[in-house]
Amino acid sequence: MDTFQQDSRKELIALANARMPYGKYEGKLLIEIPENYLVWYQNKGFPSGKLGNQLAQMMEIKLNGLEKLIYPLIKK
Repeated sequence: MDTFQQDSRKELIALANARMPYGKYEGKLLIEIPENYLVWYQNKGFPSGKLGNQLAQMMEIKLNGLEKLIYPLIKK
């Protein structure tokens, strides 16, 4: 596996295990946040930085029905 693939895999694992740090869904995994909340957040404007990027990525994953790819990456 080349460096790009390793970095992509690490980023995907980090996304799968990322938790919402505040608000209505504080402490929940991003994958657990309902799609309608992510759409609302997109319309409002995702926060800047890593969290905003992760929320945008999670919204794309949910919109495309790819959640099943995330669940196996969640650490117990």
